[in-house]
Amino acid sequence: MTTEQTPIRRGSGNVFADLGFPDAASHLLKAWLIVRIQDAIDQRGYSQAEAGRIMGISQPDVSRMLRGHFRDVSVERLMRFLQALGYEIDIVLRETGNPENGQTIHLQPQTA
Repeated sequence: MTTEQTPIRRGSGNVFADLGFPDAASHLLKAWLIVRIQDAIDQRGYSQAEAGRIMGISQPDVSRMLRGHFRDVSVERLMRFLQALGYEIDIVLRETGNPENGQTIHLQPQTA
Protein backbone atom coordinates (compact mmCIF):
# COMPACT_ATOMS: atom_id res chain seq x y z
CA MET A 1 0.00 0.00 0.00
CA THR A 2 1.42 3.35 -1.04
CA THR A 3 0.88 6.33 1.20
CA GLU A 4 0.70 9.73 -0.36
CA GLN A 5 2.27 12.61 1.50
CA THR A 6 -0.04 15.52 2.16
CA PRO A 7 1.74 18.85 2.15
CA ILE A 8 1.70 20.64 5.47
CA ARG A 9 1.29 24.38 5.50
CA ARG A 10 1.74 26.65 8.47
CA GLY A 11 -1.46 28.50 9.29
CA SER A 12 -1.73 32.24 9.62
CA GLY A 13 -2.97 32.08 13.21
CA ASN A 14 -6.52 32.75 12.05
CA VAL A 15 -8.26 29.59 10.92
CA PHE A 16 -11.10 31.65 9.42
CA ALA A 17 -8.64 33.50 7.16
CA ASP A 18 -6.95 30.22 6.24
CA LEU A 19 -10.34 28.84 5.17
CA GLY A 20 -11.16 31.94 3.13
CA PHE A 21 -13.96 33.33 5.29
CA PRO A 22 -14.97 36.92 4.62
CA ASP A 23 -14.47 39.09 7.74
CA ALA A 24 -12.04 36.53 9.13
CA ALA A 25 -10.72 38.88 11.83
CA SER A 26 -14.25 39.49 13.11
CA HIS A 27 -14.96 35.75 13.12
CA LEU A 28 -11.81 35.09 15.12
CA LEU A 29 -12.69 37.77 17.68
CA LYS A 30 -16.24 36.44 18.03
CA ALA A 31 -14.99 32.88 18.47
CA TRP A 32 -12.52 34.03 21.14
CA LEU A 33 -15.29 35.91 23.01
CA ILE A 34 -17.59 32.89 22.83
CA VAL A 35 -14.88 30.68 24.32
CA ARG A 36 -14.71 33.16 27.23
CA ILE A 37 -18.52 33.00 27.56
CA GLN A 38 -18.39 29.19 27.63
CA ASP A 39 -15.62 29.34 30.26
CA ALA A 40 -17.72 31.70 32.42
CA ILE A 41 -20.77 29.44 32.16
CA ASP A 42 -18.71 26.36 33.06
CA GLN A 43 -16.84 28.02 35.94
CA ARG A 44 -20.06 29.26 37.50
CA GLY A 45 -21.86 25.95 36.99
CA TYR A 46 -24.73 27.55 35.07
CA SER A 47 -27.04 25.58 32.86
CA GLN A 48 -27.64 27.06 29.42
CA ALA A 49 -31.09 28.17 30.61
CA GLU A 50 -29.58 29.98 33.63
CA ALA A 51 -26.91 31.58 31.47
CA GLY A 52 -29.57 32.67 29.00
CA ARG A 53 -31.61 34.35 31.73
CA ILE A 54 -28.52 36.22 32.93
CA MET A 55 -27.57 37.28 29.40
CA GLY A 56 -31.15 38.06 28.37
CA ILE A 57 -31.46 35.43 25.64
CA SER A 58 -33.22 32.07 25.31
CA GLN A 59 -31.60 28.71 26.05
CA PRO A 60 -31.82 27.70 22.37
CA ASP A 61 -29.97 30.92 21.44
CA VAL A 62 -27.26 30.11 24.01
CA SER A 63 -26.95 26.61 22.57
CA ARG A 64 -26.69 27.85 18.98
CA MET A 65 -24.08 30.45 19.91
CA LEU A 66 -21.94 27.96 21.84
CA ARG A 67 -22.10 25.52 18.90
CA GLY A 68 -20.56 28.11 16.59
CA HIS A 69 -23.62 29.72 15.03
CA PHE A 70 -22.62 33.29 15.72
CA ARG A 71 -22.49 35.00 12.33
CA ASP A 72 -25.48 37.24 13.19
CA VAL A 73 -24.29 38.06 16.74
CA SER A 74 -22.30 41.30 17.00
CA VAL A 75 -19.03 41.68 18.89
CA GLU A 76 -20.74 44.36 20.98
CA ARG A 77 -23.50 41.95 21.98
CA LEU A 78 -20.98 39.27 22.93
CA MET A 79 -19.18 41.81 25.12
CA ARG A 80 -22.51 42.65 26.78
CA PHE A 81 -23.03 38.95 27.49
CA LEU A 82 -19.61 38.81 29.15
CA GLN A 83 -20.44 41.87 31.23
CA ALA A 84 -23.69 40.23 32.34
CA LEU A 85 -21.62 37.19 33.38
CA GLY A 86 -19.40 39.40 35.55
CA TYR A 87 -16.48 40.24 33.26
CA GLU A 88 -14.79 43.61 32.96
CA ILE A 89 -13.71 44.59 29.47
CA ASP A 90 -10.83 46.83 28.46
CA ILE A 91 -10.60 48.11 24.91
CA VAL A 92 -7.16 49.43 23.96
CA LEU A 93 -6.57 51.56 20.88
CA ARG A 94 -3.07 52.41 19.75
CA GLU A 95 -1.37 53.42 16.58
CA THR A 96 0.26 50.60 14.63
CA GLY A 97 3.89 50.27 15.63
CA ASN A 98 3.50 52.53 18.67
CA PRO A 99 2.72 50.39 21.74
CA GLU A 100 3.55 53.25 24.11
CA ASN A 101 0.66 55.57 23.26
CA GLY A 102 -2.47 53.55 23.82
CA GLN A 103 -5.86 54.73 24.96
CA THR A 104 -8.00 52.39 27.06
CA ILE A 105 -11.68 52.36 27.86
CA HIS A 106 -12.73 50.19 30.80
CA LEU A 107 -16.21 48.65 30.84
CA GLN A 108 -17.34 47.23 34.17
CA PRO A 109 -19.81 44.37 34.64
CA GLN A 110 -23.46 45.24 34.61
CA THR A 111 -25.12 45.40 37.98
CA ALA A 112 -28.67 44.27 38.57
